[in-house]
Amino acid sequence: MSAATATTTGPTPKRLYRSLAIAEAVTWTLLIVAMIAKYGFQLDALVPIAGPIHGFVFLSYAAMQLVVGHNQRWGLATVAIGVLTAVVPYATIPWERRLERRGALDGGWRTEPDGDPRDDRWIDRAFRWGITHPLLLGAIALVAVGIVFAVLLSAGPPSEWFA
Repeated sequence: MSAATATTTGPTPKRLYRSLAIAEAVTWTLLIVAMIAKYGFQLDALVPIAGPIHGFVFLSYAAMQLVVGHNQRWGLATVAIGVLTAVVPYATIPWERRLERRGALDGGWRTEPDGDPRDDRWIDRAFRWGITHPLLLGAIALVAVGIVFAVLLSAGPPSEWFA
């Protein structure tokens, strides 16, 4: 992994990663409390609120894995493990701490080529363009996550996908 070469205003890769790792854990708590209320106390009203919130944050966390992983030049295994940590309640926090200890979140956003041969790939040029236009990139990411979220909502609960 090479360190990122430049920063822009706004959250660093480390701050963005930490924020979404914590948000994922918080929404797990909301979902678990809602499920306890549903199955322990027959209070069904909380799951339709907590479930979609958790789902949206899960998708946002997964999208962030792709963005930060690309910026930090992580391998596919690291990105995939990062996404999988969101499936296990509260695993995003120790995973984020591990990445921080390894220095995998150090540096800023790669807004300029840093001499790596991969810098000339179209995906790297598009990535650098997006990082230098953070509001537009954020809007595009929000729309993409929203579309995936809407498709998954229309598919119904995961427990019914293969029934």
